[in-house]
Amino acid sequence: MNAPLHSTRPDPAARPMLTLLIAAPRGFCAGVDRAIEIVERALEKYGAPVYVRHEIVHNRYVVEGLKQKGAIFVEELDEVPDGRPVVFSAHGVPKSVPAEAERRELLYVDATCPLVSKVHRQAERQIEKEQHILFIGHAGHPEVIGTMGQVPEGSMTLVETLEDVARLDFGPDEALSYLTQTTLSVDDTAEIVAALEKRFPQIVGPKAEDICYATSNRQAAVKRIAPASDLVLVIGAPNSSNSLRLVEVAERLGTDARLIQRADDIDPAWLVGVGTVGLTAGASAPETLVREVVAKLSEWREVEERTITAAEEKMVFKLPRQLSE
Repeated sequence: MNAPLHSTRPDPAARPMLTLLIAAPRGFCAGVDRAIEIVERALEKYGAPVYVRHEIVHNRYVVEGLKQKGAIFVEELDEVPDGRPVVFSAHGVPKSVPAEAERRELLYVDATCPLVSKVHRQAERQIEKEQHILFIGHAGHPEVIGTMGQVPEGSMTLVETLEDVARLDFGPDEALSYLTQTTLSVDDTAEIVAALEKRFPQIVGPKAEDICYATSNRQAAVKRIAPASDLVLVIGAPNSSNSLRLVEVAERLGTDARLIQRADDIDPAWLVGVGTVGLTAGASAPETLVREVVAKLSEWREVEERTITAAEEKMVFKLPRQLSE
């Protein structure tokens, strides 16, 4: 007599419940959507290969997908052969980069996020007013390199921390202004701006804050889910500023938080004793990766999803004219 067949699937009744609080908004912002579409449109218009200077956005999944379509990612323009188009990343580039492209007569498409370009224009205006710029940002980040490359060397000073503010050596009569990287912690930046204004009452700021709507909204959403969560998972790359800030926001609220790139990064041990998980994604992470994480969690636990909404986003940015005509 044959033995009875048994299912190899876990018995749902044997799996503990897991409440999953999914932040909204999360994932791609309008600038990232635009940058990816620029590369895809360039491939359609000019054919492969299309070269891209630096990662178009900070997400390995996105970059690998574009590579499969014919994009080649390089660090510098000297890696781009004559006669092939090149796309500049969403983070922006110093003025020297398009100048070099024009010198070589390269066809280039600038995918800089319009909100980053706005900061670039503000920097130029502040320099025209003969103000020294204090730029709040993270050293080495491509956006910082690009923004500092918009103005003459020595006319902008990078400020990363409150300690940096204390070390600044400017007189009360010196014309000062400040700008910020678009992907910073809203709370950290407010503290640094307050310290600058206290130390230098004459300092002039931008008419509207430079931290972009997507960064602010994603941090606000984490503030909604973190207090009710035992663990917050943030999907994003280790070099993604806005993703790292989401981890910090959750941790400041006393909730354990982990940055992951893919579902396979999740250690099941993290879920021991955890009844509620918060889930979000940085502005460069596609929704596909969010659903991948939900599927992985569902292998171990009986998942109940809830979406927690902090803001509605309807922003859309136009494509460069050379690709939209």
